[in-house]
Amino acid sequence: MFELLVKGNTLPEAYHNALSALYENNEELPCSDYNTNQKEASVTFVVEKPLEEPMISKLFIGDPRSLEQYRQEMLDGILDFEVARGNWEYTYHQRMEKQIPWIIEELKRNPDSRRAVIVVRNEADMETESPACLQILQFMIRAGALHLKVVFRSNDATKATFMNAYALVMLQKRIAETLDMPIGTYTHRAHSFHVYERDYDMFDGYIKRIKSGGALAYYYDGDWDEQMEEAKPEIAKMVEELKNR
Repeated sequence: MFELLVKGNTLPEAYHNALSALYENNEELPCSDYNTNQKEASVTFVVEKPLEEPMISKLFIGDPRSLEQYRQEMLDGILDFEVARGNWEYTYHQRMEKQIPWIIEELKRNPDSRRAVIVVRNEADMETESPACLQILQFMIRAGALHLKVVFRSNDATKATFMNAYALVMLQKRIAETLDMPIGTYTHRAHSFHVYERDYDMFDGYIKRIKSGGALAYYYDGDWDEQMEEAKPEIAKMVEELKNR
C-alpha cells in the first residue's frame, strides 16, 4: 500500500498536492462494501498556514452555501436533532461537543500537553454500516501556536476531503481564538485516501486542471466569506423547516 506525505503553504495547495500524489501512486482494488472499485493510498498532507489566502479550492464540488452549512453542522451542531429523532446515527458535532471544553481546559492547564485528544469513534461504530470516517483530533501547542492533527480511517478524496479539512481548520481557529493564540499547522491523515470508480472522470479532470498551472483557488476574505454570510438566513430557514416536519 502506498504511503504518501505532501505539504503545502495553503489549504488548497496541500489538498491539490495530495490529489496529485494519489493520482501518481495508487492501487486500484475492489471496495466490496459499496460494490465498486477504488483507487487508494494512505496519504498525509500538511498545511503550513491554514488561514493564508487564497483559502478555497476550486476543485471542490460545492458552493458557498454548502460549505457554510457543513461548517455549521460540524462546529455548531445545527442538524444534531436528526440523531435524537433516529434519522441519523451520529454527527461529528454530537460526538465532539462534550470533549471540546475539556480540550480547552487541558491546554490551559498545560500548554505542553500531549493529552488534548478528541476521540470520535465509539462502540456504536462496531454495529453500524456507516461508522464515522473521522477518528481522532489532537490539539498541540508548540512554539506559541495551536496545531491540529486529525486521522480519518477513510476519506473520499474528490468529494469530501476539502470540506472536511476546511471545517476542521475552522474548529482549530475557534479553539485558538478561545486560547488567545495564533493558529499553527493543520495535518490531515487518511489511512484510505480514495476515489471511487464512479468519480474517476472527475478525478482525471481535477488532475488536468492542476497540471495546467492555472489559478485553482478562490479568496475567502472578501469573497467566499461574504457569500457564506449571505447564505446563513436560507440555511436557518432550512433547519427550521426540518425541525417542524
